[in-house]
Amino acid sequence: MKKNESHISNKIRTFRFLANEMSQKELALMVGVTRQTINAIESCKYSPSLEVAFKIAAIFEVTVTDVFSYDPTDTPE
Repeated sequence: MKKNESHISNKIRTFRFLANEMSQKELALMVGVTRQTINAIESCKYSPSLEVAFKIAAIFEVTVTDVFSYDPTDTPE
């Protein structure tokens, strides 16, 4: 595994789709981060802070564990 790869996966794309196909930009504005940050989190290139993770979950009205999962044995492609 490369040093920058994460064991944290997420379902942000799914939740955005279910929220009337919300764009990354719309989500970013609601969370208070850039679209690039949302893109990096969604593509598992960056792990969000706890605060950002909770904000994302709250926007979709679900729990953090509904959006994010952690598997230390998972090997990202």
